[in-house]
Amino acid sequence: MQQPVQLLTFNPLNRARAQGHGCEANIEDSLKRDCYPDTGASEETCRARDCVWCPVPEPNPENIPWCFIYDAEGSTPGPLPGYGCEENYLPGEDRVDCAPGEDTNEVHCRNKNCTWCPYEEDGVTPWCYIPGTPTVGGYNMVGEPITITNGLRVNLIKAVANESFTFALQSSPKAWEGEAETLTLDAEFQSNYRLRVKIYNTTSRFEVPLDVQPATGGNQNPLYEIEFENDPLFSFKVVRKSTGTVLFDSSAGQFIYAEQYLTMSWNPASENVYGIGENEQKSFKHDFSKNITWGLWGRDQPPSFTANMYGVQPYYTVLETDGNSHSVAVVNANAQQFSMLGGASGPIIKYITTGGVLDFYFFLGPTPENTVQQYTEAVGRPQLPPYWALGFQLCRYGYNNIANMKAAVDRTAAAGIPQDVQYGDIDIMHKALDFTYSRENFPGLPEYIKEIKTKGIKFMTILDPCISIGEDPEEYRPLKLGNEMDVWVKNVEGVAVVGRVWPQDPVHFPDYSKNATKEWWKILIREFHDLLEYDGLWIDMNEPANFVDGDINGGCTQNNLNNPPFVPQIEGRYLPSKTICGDHKQEAGNHYDVHSLYGWFQSEPTLTGTREGSGKRALVLSRSTFLGSGHWVAHWLGDNWSKWDNLHYSIIGILQYNQFGVPFAGSDICGFIGDSNAALCQRWMELGAFYPFSRNHNGIDYVDQDPGAWGAAIAESSKNALLVRYTLLPYLYTLFFRSVTEGNTVARALWHQFPADPATRNIDRQFMWGSGLLVTPVLDEGAVSVDGYFPDARFFNYFDGSEQSSRGESLTIPTPMDKINLHIVGGNVLPTQEPALNTELSRNNPFGLIVALDDQGTASGSLFFDDGDSIGTIENEEYFLAEFTVTSKTLTSTVVKNGYPEMSQKKVTTVRLLGAGPVVL
Repeated sequence: MQQPVQLLTFNPLNRARAQGHGCEANIEDSLKRDCYPDTGASEETCRARDCVWCPVPEPNPENIPWCFIYDAEGSTPGPLPGYGCEENYLPGEDRVDCAPGEDTNEVHCRNKNCTWCPYEEDGVTPWCYIPGTPTVGGYNMVGEPITITNGLRVNLIKAVANESFTFALQSSPKAWEGEAETLTLDAEFQSNYRLRVKIYNTTSRFEVPLDVQPATGGNQNPLYEIEFENDPLFSFKVVRKSTGTVLFDSSAGQFIYAEQYLTMSWNPASENVYGIGENEQKSFKHDFSKNITWGLWGRDQPPSFTANMYGVQPYYTVLETDGNSHSVAVVNANAQQFSMLGGASGPIIKYITTGGVLDFYFFLGPTPENTVQQYTEAVGRPQLPPYWALGFQLCRYGYNNIANMKAAVDRTAAAGIPQDVQYGDIDIMHKALDFTYSRENFPGLPEYIKEIKTKGIKFMTILDPCISIGEDPEEYRPLKLGNEMDVWVKNVEGVAVVGRVWPQDPVHFPDYSKNATKEWWKILIREFHDLLEYDGLWIDMNEPANFVDGDINGGCTQNNLNNPPFVPQIEGRYLPSKTICGDHKQEAGNHYDVHSLYGWFQSEPTLTGTREGSGKRALVLSRSTFLGSGHWVAHWLGDNWSKWDNLHYSIIGILQYNQFGVPFAGSDICGFIGDSNAALCQRWMELGAFYPFSRNHNGIDYVDQDPGAWGAAIAESSKNALLVRYTLLPYLYTLFFRSVTEGNTVARALWHQFPADPATRNIDRQFMWGSGLLVTPVLDEGAVSVDGYFPDARFFNYFDGSEQSSRGESLTIPTPMDKINLHIVGGNVLPTQEPALNTELSRNNPFGLIVALDDQGTASGSLFFDDGDSIGTIENEEYFLAEFTVTSKTLTSTVVKNGYPEMSQKKVTTVRLLGAGPVVL
């Protein structure tokens, strides 16, 4: 039961601490109050707490403290200063942390004149907090808002703290050092559906160099209003004008704007919040009842629940209770965290970052698809993947030699399983050196690549961002050219940083934020194509990963860039953990500020170099991502586990990345870490056949898990699932066209398509391709049925055409091991094509249409097609686009663009009708 909140005002205890006192203080043992009950006490740490250090001879059966509280008058007061739960209980959402980032306990906390009151172990709620409900860390408006071009400006000044806070400030949290005395808030009405709110001060602070594109449509009729409050502290609200729904209310908690600690808490419009990453989230919708904190800081980290992983995506979508939707991007790259808290006033998002500015973009929708369209318009729309990239892809780390690689390709072909791409992982390299291959273990690899290309199979290979310094520069061009072009990240003394990754020798870290480095990288990529004729590249380890913390020659210096006063909830609780130091220097700034942009900076020159080298559209797959990365790269979900729960988590990750504007996303089919097994891999191949990016990939020393390695039954079910995928590739390719031109998602949650249906809001074990295909996989070990939800629409079984008889309810669907459930949604026309062993062959086959009618007997769809591999076909209008509509039992085809002459040689030979009688063609 909650205890009543007591409003307290501190009366400072006029106690002079005995700094420098030791045993000469001559205090009775019975009066010694332990000042350091935690482990690790020493004279230095004891005196740092302003206490007395007096060791007691062993044995010490009465556990007399060696470190104890003492006052200058020679008597130790009975009670500790500060408060406990009895005097000042506050519920979790009302607590203001008195020691953020500090290792504290009851004595340490109360010696700061704060309240110590343990709470549930949620990793979020502070046990040490400012007593009462003080005015803490806030600001007040100076005058009225000022009209500026396309918006409003508010000037803010630091609020005068009350007596309680003033006293606590005598021992204030280190994180609050350098609080801004004045701030400016600019509210920019960038369009009717886009609002930017930026809070900054006159101090030069790092800002993410994100090239936000202008919005369209003007701002004369905005969907939003912004409201300012100033009693007793400043806060602001973003309100949806048409409904009055408050989308964002910053009065939910403290607002601090310090040098390395910026925090703001806000109430979102509902608990239906999706996004923020990259972490392994166990549900797509955030659970505010669990008070979970998600730390963001790029890290070489396999999925492990709240652990911060490869990318940083401070972006989320809210589905409002009435079905409207909006999204919010926080443009900040510093180490940060989002805490999702359940509060008496509703859900609270508490945000803390360690630098930069507070820069919010609001996208007003109002449909879920609108929010992604508007977001990608701002940060950059995705690239159109090559058509071959939509096919099945095969890889493993640990072929170890060319014979094993060939065996996997041959097994796949012998089983009749389609394959479009074969990969090389780092084991194909010579000593794990970029831009090489092992002539000892992979002799004839260049010739083999050319051979499989004659059969329609493309080749991709891996590159890591770092360059070995153990080679003779005259023999290893990447090192020599890098030295000549001065491309390396430097330490504070201007010396190139030295770390360790996969090569046997130490490495330098290229600074991809530097133009010279980008050019160096593109040169090497172009030249690499002369050695191995890749069709795409895969950039890994680009967080950047490091097998030591900091520099191999001495680690990291103790300073505020490597050891800031507050560290978010990230793995290791140390910024240089598994990476380089925060005070290392890059062109764009201190690594402290640009760390999570490392892979983002690397992405564009990789895509450009790959296109220049291959002369084709190419594909780049990146492990580390940031806001806008989808404009250049695809993403796989990292080093996942060969475990059943990872099937479910993969769906969540793919749905998230589609919202993040990276629609070409997928998970390593059958898992990367650990031995897979036949049943797991069978179900995963069926699911993975419907990932936007479909690749089977596993780690070194684990069993072979390519679909041909498990015997005839699994090979057959894998083949059948992939043949459905290949049949639907024209539909999938058209979805990517809409993603490129309009910003649509490719894979989406049911609530994206049916936002007004409350039953869809927690569903993350089913997903859709666009508006037309529902995928309901089996995700649990041993299960031969699955529960699937069908909203109030017509759904037709893909395989037999039968219509679901029930609507708006969940049904149990029998699903044998060799099946996956697919349903066509009424109202859609899906283009198809006869499948083949790869897309080079299937592209020559006849087209078909699946027409599924809605309740009104209508349907619509489209077909986009081009040569599949040239650069700029959309921009140059070198493509074919047809729109299909069905009304009054008549199917109409309208050619919108006829810029691909080869389309005249292709025909639609089948029309499959679902949900009506004969159609007039």
